[in-house]
Order: sequence, then C-alpha cells, then structure tokens
Amino acid sequence: MTLSYVLASYASDPLRSRGRRLYEEDAPTRNDYQRDRDRIVHSSAFRRLVYKTQVFLNHEGDLFRTRLTHSLEVAQLARSMARALHLHEDLVEAMALAHDLGHTPFGHAGQEALNACMESFGGFEHNLQSLRVVDFLEERYASFDGLNLTYETREGILKHCSLPHARQLEAMEPGGVGQRFILREQPSLEAQLCNLSDEIAYNAHDIDDGVRSGLLSMDQLQGVPLVAHYSQETLKKYPHVKDRRWLFETIRMMLSDQVYDVIGNTQEALKAANITNSLEVKRHPMLVKFSEPMQLASLELKGFLSQNLYRHSRVQKTTEQAKEMIRDLFLAYTHDPKEMPQAYQNREDKERAVADYIAGMTDRFAAKEHQRLGGTTRWNEA
Repeated sequence: MTLSYVLASYASDPLRSRGRRLYEEDAPTRNDYQRDRDRIVHSSAFRRLVYKTQVFLNHEGDLFRTRLTHSLEVAQLARSMARALHLHEDLVEAMALAHDLGHTPFGHAGQEALNACMESFGGFEHNLQSLRVVDFLEERYASFDGLNLTYETREGILKHCSLPHARQLEAMEPGGVGQRFILREQPSLEAQLCNLSDEIAYNAHDIDDGVRSGLLSMDQLQGVPLVAHYSQETLKKYPHVKDRRWLFETIRMMLSDQVYDVIGNTQEALKAANITNSLEVKRHPMLVKFSEPMQLASLELKGFLSQNLYRHSRVQKTTEQAKEMIRDLFLAYTHDPKEMPQAYQNREDKERAVADYIAGMTDRFAAKEHQRLGGTTRWNEA
C-alpha cells in the first residue's frame, strides 16, 4: 500500500520489515504496521487499560487519565510528529497504543510491589511484560499465542530492558528484540519518537490532573519556569482568561512548542549525522530528542511533579494501600493457585503465572479479588 506522504529513507518501511515470529500472508488492504495497530486495538489487554491507574486511582474520579487515555494521547503526539518527520505513522501509533499493555493495576505502585514479590523469581518489568502480552498472553488466534506482531512494533514496545532480561530474550530469540540492549544500539526512529512522546504526554496531563485534583495550583506552577513561561504568554494573549481555560491554554502552548522543538531538533540531528537509512539509526546516538534548553526545562518540570504530585501525601497514602493489595494477592495465589483461572493454575512457573495474572488485572478487579480473598476494597480517607 502507498501512503499519502513520502517516507524518509531512514524511516521504517513495512516492505523491508524483519517480519513476524510466525509467517503470515500479507493482508490485501493493510500494510503490516497497520495490521499490528489493529490487532492491538482489538486486544483484551488494550481494553483493560481503561481501568488501570495513571497517577490517580480509578475510584478517585471519572475524569483523571487512565492508561488508556494516556496511550491515546501518546499516539496522537507521536503520529503528528511522525508525519512531519516523514516516519511511519502506523508503526509509531502501534507502539504508542501498546507501550503500557503490561502495566499492573494501581500504576507504578503496583509495579513496584509486584517487582518486590518477584525479586527471587526474575523480577518484574512492565516493558518486558508488555512484550509478554503481545508475544504470549493474548489469546485471540487459533494458530498462535499472542498477537504475532512485527519485529519493529515489538522493538518499540520494549523501550527499556535490563541486561539479564535482554540476555534471556536473546537466548529464546537470537538476533531478536533483546539484542540491541546487549549491543547498546538504538531502536528505530519511530521507537525513539514514541518514547519521547510518552514523556511529553505524561508531563502535560499530569499537570492537568494535578490541578483538577486540587493537589497542585496555578500559583504553585508559576515556580516552574517551563509552565510559568506559557502561563504568562497565555495571559498576554488572553488578559481575561482564568481557571480551567487558563490551564488548558497554558498546556496547549507548552505541548505545541515541545512538539515543534522535537521536530526541528531531530531534523537538524539527522542532517548533521548524515543518516540515510534505518540501519544507520541503530548505530548512532539518540537522534529524536529535545534541544538542550527544552530538555533541561522538561527535566525541571519532571522533578517538580515528582516532588509535589507523585510524592504528595494523598497520593502516597493510596500508593501504600495499593502495594499492600498487590502483596496480599501475590501471597494468596502462590499459596493456593486454584484461586486463579485454570490456565494459570496448571503452569509450572507458578510465581511467573501469578505475576502474569495480577499484572493483567484492572484496578477494580484487583480490589474485588482482594476482598474475595479476605481483604478489603475500602480506600481509607487521605
């Protein structure tokens, strides 16, 4: 199939894809990356993201971001930048929609707790779990486990991986998606773009959710240079704006400038490095990135959010409760695997089976299971 725009020579091209783990005939009307995206959208793991925590737990409000809405925002940003850079839009969208499929219930709190539970059994990494979901755990097709995605989409999903896990992947799939972590090579430009889009998206929407929750204020945000700059620009352009519109316009301006900064800086980096094909991308330092001033400003914003939002006493209190739930569930299922569905009961790798089962839960299902097994679903007042 042809695209409505011309791919750059250094873009990922489905006609030159390294293919799927199991061979399949080409689809008559879709390129391989479109097909990957469509499989992800129709997966059970993707639907479950609507009830998985981003920062605020699902019970805390209907309008806070979830893993699903976050993934959609990442996909929108990544696809817009991919078009401007003449990269493959369908591929970057597939990566964005799938990058959080392996996240546990209760966000990073759930991941930390499950990783601690699995310390003696190989640990738990949500990026690696996302790969497990699309490679093994989804059950939709009669002829294979998982979604049988292309190498390029799988590479973008596995954006981080510890060296021990990379070596395990390499042993199972020589020359596969784990190899670049061993060789210290870069992923495709589409994968680099998806990774940075993730950062841009969560910084912006965490400001929005933080103010909506009452844990952050616009006055407080004036102490963050990046936000203060666009906040004052908004007031100059719209002197009478206030409340939500002031916040939304500030975030919109910040997002726009960050997107244009990435596009312009990446174009300059590609030209300076004289990159002519996708293979050269892997052997060169990261090419999709902010300019240095924007990178420093973004890091300062991340530090502010870490200190004032993610470590806020209200967030921390629900975080500890969530960790306790995950620990209790892990102990209950490892003690009596029959409490899980039969497909998990019969596996020889008992602890990994328990981790797979828990990681696939939504927030509310995990809470219901905790209550069923003798715990409680009541969240204490923060």
